[in-house]
Amino acid sequence: MRVLVTGAAGMIGRKLVARLVGDGTVAGRDITALDLHDIVAPAKPDARFACDIFAGDLSDSAQIATLIGRSPDVVFHLAGIVSGEAEADFDLGFRVNFDGTRALFDAIRLSGTCPRVVFSSSIAVFGGPFPKVIPDEFHTIPLSSYGTQKLVGEALLTDYSRRGFMDGIGIRLPTICVRPGKANKAASSFFSGIIREPLNGKEATLPVPRSVVHTHASPRSAVEFLVHAAGLSGEAVGPRRCLTMPGVAVTVGEQIEALERIAGNDLAALVRDEPDEAVWALVKNWPTRFEAKRARDLGFEAETSFDDIVRIHIEDELGGSL
Repeated sequence: MRVLVTGAAGMIGRKLVARLVGDGTVAGRDITALDLHDIVAPAKPDARFACDIFAGDLSDSAQIATLIGRSPDVVFHLAGIVSGEAEADFDLGFRVNFDGTRALFDAIRLSGTCPRVVFSSSIAVFGGPFPKVIPDEFHTIPLSSYGTQKLVGEALLTDYSRRGFMDGIGIRLPTICVRPGKANKAASSFFSGIIREPLNGKEATLPVPRSVVHTHASPRSAVEFLVHAAGLSGEAVGPRRCLTMPGVAVTVGEQIEALERIAGNDLAALVRDEPDEAVWALVKNWPTRFEAKRARDLGFEAETSFDDIVRIHIEDELGGSL
């Protein structure tokens, strides 16, 4: 089986690649070749099967033709511009998140190969006003350019699957937390920063009220979502090809309380409230809690407490201790 990963140099992409290389299988079949693509060259893993690296713009038709011309059996489409950057640069967001996705899907359509396509979407496809808990049938009316771009990708994936051009499944990721490394341009970046920076002995700024409720899952769960999605049958998913993933819904204040329980008051005190109207303008329109019944019924699982998410970050990124 040949596997293609777009966005392979990103945080989730790197962790997914490590998982695929470690397992050596996906969707119940042995991986025989792995193609990795991103705007910058992904690191080449030490794999027991062939692994080729590609760097370039996903909306470049020649690049896409090369990738899909290798006839991947499974495509993990993770490439994209994050929320804050997509909102700040309208043209860039649509060129990458919309044009790039359509170019990839069209190349698949024209190839006649019908691979399984796992598309990383987002809870940003939902728009308010929201009920207390958002059901799977809730309308998708995004209130950001990023959410609009992801929703268009979902619509294309659903239609192309209906037409038999691909066997697609879209997974709407909650905010992935705690993200390792430096802060990125995602409007949600602070959710990770207020945990990651104190654990590294650094001050962190909080741009929104501590009463804000949001749903999170760890990077470990995000990878598990992707791998599990690759192995589901299209018949099991049904005609509604996009699923909202489960996660842990907590207030920002409860995040900080979890940090305090695990790491102590001194580190929790490193979080400093510093309101940012630009960030708040986006975050206040985001959904909060999700039912995610369809996903759970199909075997998707996430953490059950934010304490678990903090501990996973310590285990996976800090060597298991502070």
